[in-house]
Amino acid sequence: MRLLVVEDDAALGERLRTRLVAEGYAVDLARDGIDGAHLGATEPYDAVILDLGLPGKPGLAVLREWRAAANRVPVLILTARDGWAERVEGLQA
Repeated sequence: MRLLVVEDDAALGERLRTRLVAEGYAVDLARDGIDGAHLGATEPYDAVILDLGLPGKPGLAVLREWRAAANRVPVLILTARDGWAERVEGLQA
C-alpha cells in the first residue's frame, strides 16, 4: 500500500514515515502544501495523511483541489486545531 504523508513538522513527519515503513507501507513525505498537492495529484496513492496547517498551501485547500479534480483518495486529516468549524470544513472537503 502506498501512502502520502503531508506534514510540515519535520520530526513528526519523519516519525510517521518511519513507523509506517516499519509496518510495510511505501511512504512519500511532503513538507508543504504545494509539494503535497502536486504529489497527490500526480501519483497513485492508496491513502493520504494530511496536516491542515501547512506552509505554501493550507491542507483544506489541497483537499478541495484534489476533490475538484475528482481525486477520491481516502484522506486522514491531522491537526492540532480543536475548533468544530475546522472539523466541519474537513468533512465537507
